[in-house]
Amino acid sequence: MRIGLLTEGGYPYVSGDARLWCDRLVRGLGQHEFDIYALSRSEQQEDEGWIELPPQVSRVRTAPLWTAEDDGVGYGRRARRRFAECYEELAAAVCAGDAPVGSAAFEGSAGSAAAAGSAGTAEGGGTAGSASAAVADRFGSALYGLAELARDEGGLVGALRSETAVRALERACRAPGALRAARGARVPDLLTVAAQVERTLRPLSLDWYEDDGLGSVDLCHATSGGAAALPGLLVRHFTGVPLLVTEYGVQLRAHYLGAREDLEGRAASSSARALLAAFHGRLAAEAYRQAEIITPGNTHARRWQERCGADRARIRTVYPGMEASRFADVGESAEAADADTLVWVGRIEPAKDLISLLHAFAEIRKDEPKTRLRIVGAPAEGLEGATYLAHCRALAAQLFPDEADGVHTVGDNPVSFEEIGGPEVPTLPEAYEAGAVVVLSSVVEGFPISLVEAMFCGRATVSTDVGAVVEVIGGTGLVVPPRNPRALAEACVSLLRDPERRARLGAAARARALELFTVEQNITAFHSIYLEIVARCPVRRVLVDASGEPLPFAIPAEVHVPGRWADSGPRLVAGRPGPGWAAGPPVRGVPLGSASEAASGEPVPAGEGAR
Repeated sequence: MRIGLLTEGGYPYVSGDARLWCDRLVRGLGQHEFDIYALSRSEQQEDEGWIELPPQVSRVRTAPLWTAEDDGVGYGRRARRRFAECYEELAAAVCAGDAPVGSAAFEGSAGSAAAAGSAGTAEGGGTAGSASAAVADRFGSALYGLAELARDEGGLVGALRSETAVRALERACRAPGALRAARGARVPDLLTVAAQVERTLRPLSLDWYEDDGLGSVDLCHATSGGAAALPGLLVRHFTGVPLLVTEYGVQLRAHYLGAREDLEGRAASSSARALLAAFHGRLAAEAYRQAEIITPGNTHARRWQERCGADRARIRTVYPGMEASRFADVGESAEAADADTLVWVGRIEPAKDLISLLHAFAEIRKDEPKTRLRIVGAPAEGLEGATYLAHCRALAAQLFPDEADGVHTVGDNPVSFEEIGGPEVPTLPEAYEAGAVVVLSSVVEGFPISLVEAMFCGRATVSTDVGAVVEVIGGTGLVVPPRNPRALAEACVSLLRDPERRARLGAAARARALELFTVEQNITAFHSIYLEIVARCPVRRVLVDASGEPLPFAIPAEVHVPGRWADSGPRLVAGRPGPGWAAGPPVRGVPLGSASEAASGEPVPAGEGAR
């Protein structure tokens, strides 16, 4: 089958989100054909280029989400009226008092596991589950109305930036029953919201939805929510192609936590944050409503989706697939280089709460003075990461001053800060091999990758109860409350003193990781889901012969095979796409050369396929 893989800020670019798992998925499903439709997040990401793509990738089309020049499209009076009506409906649905997952409820949330379960009450008194179906229909109708206008007129960028859009937002904020936090929105707030909405809706102006694009695929797979799912929603609306939405990090949660600044980096007001939260909540709810199947990466993400109205019957949890073989030697030996060493591995940033870990280690040293702590990882990008690392180093020097008292000598601090690739830790598996216990001290965590890596290595673990930690660990490690150095210290000491228990927990953790979190299980799960969706929701395409007569069974399996089978296919029916939009056999993609070539959509001679 032919899969349209929809990405945002990741695959096939060298850097970005979800790059590794997408590449493993595509490579693991060589029996399918993939067309990649990628939205980039920055000019730097585009300049870094793509990773090497496997031959089953037939086509790559890209578009920038970070910039959009005015398309220069001039609307006539009728088109301006259509835009005003659709945008008015969109703004009214966003500002409705029963906005999904209340815009104020998640402000300041640290992303704890309980956040999605306990928060979600809207200002209007409802919850995400009780969001009005009528308002949801209103939002969807307005969204697809804008998409149809963009298709008819050639673009929507200028209209979304116009004064008409800002005035529509203002009227919606002042309407009876609007979100209380939005009623005080001022002109700068409205400009901020309009700019963010225009940025998110840029995919509406793309030319990806014709019969030489997403209209020719059997299934759209959005690798995240938000903007990545938007092309899937549109092609489903225009042609009936089914949509699969996968979220390993809930995009809506990221929008809530990141809505504190506008596009220029200035602090956003509470009114602007409330409106943006409501807009992204409505968009997420529409994606969940239209998707045939939704695949969260863990129960933590699943709770967010259910709070946004996702139908529980259409949710399938599919854990991320990780490469287990690289940790096989360490996991099979299960011997620590130093039985008195704790290891922390990850990206150094405030969310990892190394401050609590260092205070906990000070308590550990009182009971086990020979214990060492190795912190392995690089700081997060930007000034914040470097500043936090410096703060942690200073705290470690303050808590553990060099002494010459026999416990440890001058220059031999019990806390070390190291990076993968350095002389002490050449590889990632060697980092986990260095210690007897692996510690995770985070206050915010989605799917804890470092914890799974430690499990592959057969290590006993002590973790804080955040994100999907409890679900991942499943009783094979110790879990303590976040921001509780004493509890963290007591758990670590109990494992340091009991080598037999460490060995039992490590073995159980490795067995669990090999069962649930490998690349193989991830690929198998998605292969089954692809077949289920296509079998249940085949795309209806009308094909005709040279005389215009319908051809039943006109796309046999052979047309997917390069060679003479592809030479004799039915012709396309010209006409405007719709529910019965005619399409021919899947077009073999262009060779993967420049981005402009990949975006052209021109077919290559049958049998050549993709490089």
